[in-house]
Amino acid sequence: MTGPAVPFREIVLKVHSRCDLACDHCYVYEHADQSWRTRPKTISDQVVSRTARRLAEHAGTHALPSVTVILHGGEPLLAGPARLRLVCEEFTSALAGIAELDLRIHTNGLQLSPRYLDLFDEFHVRVGISLDGDRAANDRHRRYADGRSSHARVLKAVDLLRQERYRHLDLGLLCTVDLANDPVAVLDALAELRPPLIDFLLPHATWAEPPPRPDGSPTAYAAWLLTVFDRWQEQGRPMPVRLFSSVLSTLDGGPSLTESLGLAPTDLVVVETDGRLEQVDSLKSAYEGAAATGFDVFTHSFDEVAAHPGIRARQLGLAGVSATCRRCPVVRSCGGGLYTHRYSPAGGFDNPSVYCADLAALIRGIEERTAAARESPAVRDPGELLAAQQDLTRTLLAHLHDSLDGAGGETWAQAWELAAEVESSPAGQAGLDLVLAHPYTRTWLLDTLEAVVAGRPVDGPPVERLAASVAAAAVHARLDLAVPVVHRDGRLFLPTLGEVRIGGAGEPGTAVVRAEGEGFAVRAGATVLHIARGAGEGAHWRPVRALGAGVRSVRAPEATADRPGPSTGPGHAPNPGPGHAPDPGPGGVPNPGPGHVPTPEPGDVRGPGPVHVLLDDLDPYRSCFEAPTAHRLDGPGAAAWSATLAEAWALLAETVPDQVAEAAAVLTTLTPLTGGAPVQAGRHGYGALGIAAGGDARTLATALLRGFRRAKLRALCQVTDLYASDGSWDHRLPWQEEAVPFSRLLAETYERAGLALFAPEFLAGVPQALDLIEEAAETTVDGKQLLAVMRKEINGTDGTSGKNGCKTGTDRAAVR
Repeated sequence: MTGPAVPFREIVLKVHSRCDLACDHCYVYEHADQSWRTRPKTISDQVVSRTARRLAEHAGTHALPSVTVILHGGEPLLAGPARLRLVCEEFTSALAGIAELDLRIHTNGLQLSPRYLDLFDEFHVRVGISLDGDRAANDRHRRYADGRSSHARVLKAVDLLRQERYRHLDLGLLCTVDLANDPVAVLDALAELRPPLIDFLLPHATWAEPPPRPDGSPTAYAAWLLTVFDRWQEQGRPMPVRLFSSVLSTLDGGPSLTESLGLAPTDLVVVETDGRLEQVDSLKSAYEGAAATGFDVFTHSFDEVAAHPGIRARQLGLAGVSATCRRCPVVRSCGGGLYTHRYSPAGGFDNPSVYCADLAALIRGIEERTAAARESPAVRDPGELLAAQQDLTRTLLAHLHDSLDGAGGETWAQAWELAAEVESSPAGQAGLDLVLAHPYTRTWLLDTLEAVVAGRPVDGPPVERLAASVAAAAVHARLDLAVPVVHRDGRLFLPTLGEVRIGGAGEPGTAVVRAEGEGFAVRAGATVLHIARGAGEGAHWRPVRALGAGVRSVRAPEATADRPGPSTGPGHAPNPGPGHAPDPGPGGVPNPGPGHVPTPEPGDVRGPGPVHVLLDDLDPYRSCFEAPTAHRLDGPGAAAWSATLAEAWALLAETVPDQVAEAAAVLTTLTPLTGGAPVQAGRHGYGALGIAAGGDARTLATALLRGFRRAKLRALCQVTDLYASDGSWDHRLPWQEEAVPFSRLLAETYERAGLALFAPEFLAGVPQALDLIEEAAETTVDGKQLLAVMRKEINGTDGTSGKNGCKTGTDRAAVR
């Protein structure tokens, strides 16, 4: 077993080893391990004190921010208020200043009273209660030794815990599944009590003592739980159900939320009433001594226990499950099931769960019932992807604002207020959307955030970029708003517009940018430059050009300095009022509404197709490609670019019109590179491609399509989880021998599926790769949605066989 031991963050402290119920399904008293008979009934002062010190030592050694202590039994309330007070005081004192203490107690509720709850309120001890449903369900197992019902007493305890003064202590209800109980009646009875959480537990069983299956169905427990799930959905999910929440989380690429499912390593140890340290309590269901470690709190540290082979076996994640489980596509959600449930006398714990078929059916059943509602619309709808990307950029901007926390000085604060003023009109919001959608805005935001997190200075251009962006937005919107912008070395760059050359290379200064007519004015001291739409490059102006029929500028300028322009001070924008678009964070720039896609003016920045995109060889943040960016292209060079691009685009439009239409709505920016691959996707913002010189039109067309597919997949991964646990499994690509992680399998398959429609030789192996993706454990709900999109894309093409029904084409050329 390799790797460091996982520190314990959760301690189960057995404060009493006896119980006041005689539940016939209890793993402590009714299953294989009967060690309870030799334990002291109540935990001693010495065990409490020693355990508290051991835990404090462990938390300090591993710098744990918090630890959880669960008071357990038997029935822990039998320890009495005085003993429980001692426990709370000892642990609170020992952990003070070291780690936050989360105290909990799990009880059957029979002894619960205001005396206990006042104590728990004092020490913030939260309470979980076991209840198996209505009276008939609960009394099937949870009775007194003389056969009397416990149901009424438990309900009294639940009602007490629900009182206003104690409600904050309520952890929820734990319910053990029994197929003999009506699942709908069970949920209805529990939901009627309005708990903050319900946790359904499968009865402890092993391959030696399998669970009862009255009708012999291998998925009877899944059917029972799915009936509960359907009722829970029908009720509008009135409270979280931990089992269901865990499955939904892992299906979407998130973590497991319960020890009984998922691949997260165990971080729990049990302290018995005599101070012995044991593994998870449920192991007592397997065989006598299964939970024992041979350690105790008097002679061993928690670090020593963490290195015990039995503990380490449950910290190995995927490597700790059976070979059968490792090959299963639902293992990321089920995790091989609870460790105890894998036991067989012949194979030990190296088996699938005795509930294997149930877990698979449950996970697939939940996925089938919820996938459509949980799918991200960005996967299928390019407009939604654009909107999600715009929302992400605005969220990053708000996050940067919060992270600066005043470090941006007056320059940032003033620009932030002006951004709110620009946003106060529909035209201004569209203008700001346009500038924020520019791909290199994202590069600026992420680079600056990285500097803030690293503690590097961000004064200067990183802070000044916001004002330049606001000024460009105001110009696009033709707003009569004066925006102060810092210029350096006599240059002032306005994103998406171009570079103003004020003259001189002295100290930084401030110019005021203001829209006027079809262009804008820049006032720097006594100098006023008037930059008009439609004119070409001049002494004071270098535009960001657009590629189209020839080369034209965006807000094409002609700069003059023959007359003064208007001069007003910067305005102050009030906060947007109620009904304004939602803010992504405190003080943040408002988000566009759902489905909003920025729409520039016709002929402004984007025309009807990507041959009208920006040729941006000026933006200081354009260096986000693998290859270095080229210097400013001269007129003939830009014209040659435009001609080559138009020819390549014509080839694509004729062959793959659907992809061309989508790319036309997405690609906004091309930037010249000095070498490397013919076309490269940028590191950050969606909509930019870098292009190296050379190659014929067909080579460029293929590279454009490849670059667009890469950029789109990257954009999708930025707004949703297409896979999880990348690198846990290796996959063989059908077109080469190399074993690769899932991320590369998906990336190459997605790229080739798009290229195959333009160059059919790329189709070879794609259907088989799609089958691999479908069977992979890493694929999330949105990953499967993307899989369906790819199958639809290649459906009807003449390629190798696959589940999508593609025909076999044995005469395809070798794949590149």
